[in-house]
Amino acid sequence: MRKIVFDIETANLIPSVRADASDLELALVGIHDSETDTYSSYTKDELPNLWPILERADLLIGFNSDAFDIPLLNRYYPGDLTAIQSLDILKEVYQTLGRRLRLDTLARATLGRGKIGDGTKSVDWWQQVLVEKVREYCIEDVRLTKELYDFARANNYLKYKDLNEIREIKLDTSSWENRGKTSLTYTLPF
Repeated sequence: MRKIVFDIETANLIPSVRADASDLELALVGIHDSETDTYSSYTKDELPNLWPILERADLLIGFNSDAFDIPLLNRYYPGDLTAIQSLDILKEVYQTLGRRLRLDTLARATLGRGKIGDGTKSVDWWQQVLVEKVREYCIEDVRLTKELYDFARANNYLKYKDLNEIREIKLDTSSWENRGKTSLTYTLPF
């Protein structure tokens, strides 16, 4: 099974309270490809190189990806990324716990380390043309997401800190890799 863990960074922030995510512009996408066991990233101009990788994926894995990353990335994709099976770790946590947790919160409690920045800082770096710093930040978020996925699959739980106490979120990961959909091809030759 080819799994692509991914995350996106934006080139701007939502400009006002009344604006929505459709006002955001993509800066870059970071991925981990299970087939090659490598991390890579793609700026908006490099997205045509990313599409064949995503199209060959059996599963897209992200954090808040169903609500944010996939819809935003879909604006640039010539097909429909929702046709590829996806797993949103935040969605899985929410369904079990009944509330949303930050990637950093889960990573610190489960993995013993957290994010190296935040999305606001990433936008600042992008606007300062510190592209490599944004790549590093995005890839680290992908690495944390992948390690949380791997930990959950192996242990059927993730951890989080609540009122200075480490708690576990029991997760049924038995169906995470066999959800039944198959990926579709839109940019590859037939």
